[in-house]
Amino acid sequence: MEPVFILILVAAIVVVFLVASTVRVVPQARRYNVERFGRFRRTLQPGLNFVLPVADRINTKLDVREQVYSSDPKPVITEDNLVVNIDTVLYYQVTDPRAAAYEVADYLQAIDQLTVTTLRNVIGSMDLEGTLTSREVINAQLRAVLDDATGKWGIRVNRVEIKAIDPPHTIKEAMEKQMRAERDKRAAILHAEGERQAKILTAEGTKQKDILEAQGTQQAMILRADGEAKAVERVFQAVHRNNADPKILAYKYLETLPHLAKSDNNTFWVIPGELTEAVRTVTSAFGDRSAMGLPHHAQAPATTTIGTDEAPGGGEASEPPAESTPPLDTAAPLDAAAPLDAAAAVDEATKQAAAAVNDAKAEAEAASTPTVPSRGLKSGD
Repeated sequence: MEPVFILILVAAIVVVFLVASTVRVVPQARRYNVERFGRFRRTLQPGLNFVLPVADRINTKLDVREQVYSSDPKPVITEDNLVVNIDTVLYYQVTDPRAAAYEVADYLQAIDQLTVTTLRNVIGSMDLEGTLTSREVINAQLRAVLDDATGKWGIRVNRVEIKAIDPPHTIKEAMEKQMRAERDKRAAILHAEGERQAKILTAEGTKQKDILEAQGTQQAMILRADGEAKAVERVFQAVHRNNADPKILAYKYLETLPHLAKSDNNTFWVIPGELTEAVRTVTSAFGDRSAMGLPHHAQAPATTTIGTDEAPGGGEASEPPAESTPPLDTAAPLDAAAPLDAAAAVDEATKQAAAAVNDAKAEAEAASTPTVPSRGLKSGD
């Protein structure tokens, strides 16, 4: 019994071995190349597959998913003889497992070397500035060359990206200085433009301010002139509407005369020629003209200049020359009390006029006579 049991056990082990050697389970996204007696037979697809236990064997197992391969930095010389280190990232995918296994010994190394040679050819025709700013162009040229060369290897290159371009340290420092100078230049330009705009806006604001102030001053002067014109017109209309007595007008005329000498800088003031007529009108309104001692037909001079006591600078008062005083009208009869000297006659007439004005004011206040508002009138009114 024991030899039979041993034989059955050996047969069972052989059967299990044969079954295990015959069945092959391939995972998803994997491909197995099967050789029969050393020759490629077929490629096993994902799932359950059967092979001959002794004749068939699996040579290579490939992953058909997209793979990423990052190469080490490689030195490349640019057109302007600068050495830069460039490392790339490669995205590829196995499309033909048989070709990837039998057309090239190591497809990763082959792709890496092909990438380096292509980079040297492409970048050798560019300067450093073009290399740094033309990554898309370099990527497109690399992909075209790699896709054409790796097609027969059963590899499809999906993308090629340049991960980094490292120029020498001295070039980096020069580039940093250049960049700093460019930024300083742009900052200075922007600052100058800002100051220019600020000055322009300030000038425009000042211009508008001056225009508005001038327009405001113009409007104010126009309104003020209109107001004064309306005030004068209203006074004029009120005087003529109320038919003011010439006596009142003469009185207001005499009342305004003292304002001619109010200024401190006046060294002389002029008495108008109508003074005698105004005094005569006022005296005829409040009393007998003979009380003043004036002649009935005497005519006052046109203008008389009377000097003040002191000049503004503290000098001596100037005497009016006798020649400048027009003579009195000798054709008219004079009273006996009238002086023969022209200057004395004028002085006497002035004193009598002032006394008459004071007497007229006193009598007007005593009689409670209403007065016209004190407002300057033109002599023609």
